[in-house]
Amino acid sequence: MNQTKRSIHSLASTFSIVAFDPVTKDLGVAVQSRYFSVGSVVPWAESGVGAVATQADVNVSYGPRGLQLLKKGLTVEEVIHRLTKDDKERDHRQLGIIASRGNAQAFTGKKCLDWAGSKVGENYAAQGNILAREEVVKNMGKRFESTKGGLAERLVAALEGGEEAGGDVRGRQSAALLVVRKGCGPAGYGDRYIELRVEDHQNPIAELKRLLGLHHAYTLIGQGEDELEKGDFKTALVTLKKAVSLNPKIDDAYIDLGIVNMKLGKKKESVDAFKEAFRLNPNMKTVVKQFPKAGFMEYSKEIFAELGIS
Repeated sequence: MNQTKRSIHSLASTFSIVAFDPVTKDLGVAVQSRYFSVGSVVPWAESGVGAVATQADVNVSYGPRGLQLLKKGLTVEEVIHRLTKDDKERDHRQLGIIASRGNAQAFTGKKCLDWAGSKVGENYAAQGNILAREEVVKNMGKRFESTKGGLAERLVAALEGGEEAGGDVRGRQSAALLVVRKGCGPAGYGDRYIELRVEDHQNPIAELKRLLGLHHAYTLIGQGEDELEKGDFKTALVTLKKAVSLNPKIDDAYIDLGIVNMKLGKKKESVDAFKEAFRLNPNMKTVVKQFPKAGFMEYSKEIFAELGIS
């Protein structure tokens, strides 16, 4: 394999965690680094197979090759051996890997810059290099173990724990979160249930957490739209209100609330929802004007008049 010239800028000086949720069967990776666009190189995962974090003097091929080997039935220890044994630069590599049943392992090359190492626990492996101290990975494990909620929330909490313990000695720049779930990719295609990346930010973990909140809100909006399309208006109303409670600044949620309230014969609530959407984004008025023609809602002269739509 061709080797690239090593430099300080090519080092994914990173702390990451690979993990498995035995209840949902979700697999995921979360990572933070003083490295531009760390999400483009470190996290790899496939539902029903496993998850890989490849970092330090990063060998990106460890990701897809590791998943392929897991799919063939190799243990995580065997995968690490196969990936590293013929790699002349293995002493500069770092790797965290977890299989679909939660068995995890990590590898840290002897020449990774200090502090470098890992902590492996039940259903996770946390690893890092060029860290402030060993407590970074230890605290990641503690936070992952003690945090309640879904896998995504636990992964982000682990990153927060690592940062609180000192994080990457070079600072912080980017972060990423990848959670896979069978059949739960965009529009039901693929398995990338949650895929969020912060390429360059002063506080990448906080930004990643904000994006995760947005993901949950937009997921509810999509669910509400599916319920609306099926004619389950009462359920759609509950779902969309939940979306608004998570984030009251998304105009799309109010547009959907306007439609569903109209379907339920609640004209005042419909008008109020549309007005809030227009307040957040005045351009939506032009879009809503076309909804009756597109079949998204019935034309109501009374409601359109109150909204100032001619």
